[in-house]
Amino acid sequence: MKVLGLIFGILSALGMLLAFIPFLGWLNWVNIPFAIIGLIISALTKSNSGMVLCGIAIILGMLRLMLGGGVF
Repeated sequence: MKVLGLIFGILSALGMLLAFIPFLGWLNWVNIPFAIIGLIISALTKSNSGMVLCGIAIILGMLRLMLGGGVF
């Protein structure tokens, strides 16, 4: 399960990086719930690396949505 949390973290971080490309900001609407699921799995298994990656993806994804006008 720790490996699964880490995989979710890596995929959500890659999705977050892809969403920083112009015109792909909509990808954050898919990536943030994916990262939240990964954060929950990582928290249940106490995988620190997975929690950090998912947390960064959530925070930066929300910031990107706010700056791009996707939220508020």
